[in-house]
Amino acid sequence: MAHEFHLPDIGEGLTEATIISWYVDVGEEIGLDEPMVEVETDKAVVDIPSPHAGVLLHQGGEAGETIAVESLLAVVGDAGEDWEPEAAPASGDAAPIVGTLDEAPSVVAGQPGQVQALPKVRALAAELGVGLAALVGTGVGGRITEEDVRLASATADVGPVERVPMSATRRAIADNMARSWREIPHVTTYGEVDAGPLLARRDALGKPALDAVIVASIAPLLAEHPSFNAAVAGTDIVYKKHYDVGIAVDTPHGLMVAVVKDAAAKTVDELDSEVRRLAAAAKEQKLTLDELRGQTFTISNIGAVGGKFGTPLVPHGTSAILSVGRADEKPIIRDNEIVVGREFPLSLSYDHRIVDGSAGREFMAAVIAALGAE
Repeated sequence: MAHEFHLPDIGEGLTEATIISWYVDVGEEIGLDEPMVEVETDKAVVDIPSPHAGVLLHQGGEAGETIAVESLLAVVGDAGEDWEPEAAPASGDAAPIVGTLDEAPSVVAGQPGQVQALPKVRALAAELGVGLAALVGTGVGGRITEEDVRLASATADVGPVERVPMSATRRAIADNMARSWREIPHVTTYGEVDAGPLLARRDALGKPALDAVIVASIAPLLAEHPSFNAAVAGTDIVYKKHYDVGIAVDTPHGLMVAVVKDAAAKTVDELDSEVRRLAAAAKEQKLTLDELRGQTFTISNIGAVGGKFGTPLVPHGTSAILSVGRADEKPIIRDNEIVVGREFPLSLSYDHRIVDGSAGREFMAAVIAALGAE
């Protein structure tokens, strides 16, 4: 008996996933709960197991194709069994239908190489003077959308260009950054702190990850300054009584924030182990959804990639983020004398709906005191 399997919502608010690769081909056997297909969501790369044992009769998409939640992902049945889409149940047990008739692509079968676009999209392209043949569609099955045409018109270039669709991870980063900038009124305050004491503490501890030492210094401050461990919810301010610190990780797939749970209660050694584990998993896209969400405060060590000052964007659902820049040697004044020293550049962005400027400077002063403590 053929069993249809539709793409489930495997993440909070997931709307689509991109197929990376199939572990079995059509006609091959697969066991119950064996990995069937690898997909990339806006959170991570995950394996989806087979819900039934049998033979794979149908693949709902090819590698590189993006499919919507609840659309048909696979069909598993018996060896030698025939399955056609028309055979899907037509009663109330039928799977949810994705899309409508007026969204169907206007491509005539038997005309290979024809551009996939709806008539209204073709009309828009003609109006804007955009050549459809040069576009890479971002719609289902590579169909060119109105957004594709408008973007091409807005970014028209007289020279050679290359247009590459965003990966699911990059789209998620773009969406999250745009939402933060759109909804949170940002204020950024800056400071510097002598790097010597913190680097000396790190050496004395056996050189754990710098992020671990920074988190150990900053996490205890969050209980003393609750506005920096909070979020706006409608007309309320939610003060969080748990201290889960997000650490920004630069990966080949883009910037990701991994979350150190209960950071204020961990020792430096425990933080070192957790920071290294999360960073490695992030770079391999192996973080779980729970490890990618829920931070109450974020620290970004931009010094690791050569950064100094910046304007970090406050992650949605939090009230603040601290970036720590690279501590290069430079002339500084100490005890009325010019000496060569190293200072960490600090950039603290916060939600001005929750935090006033004076509170921002107060917290920055506390950060400087904690990082610069002997």
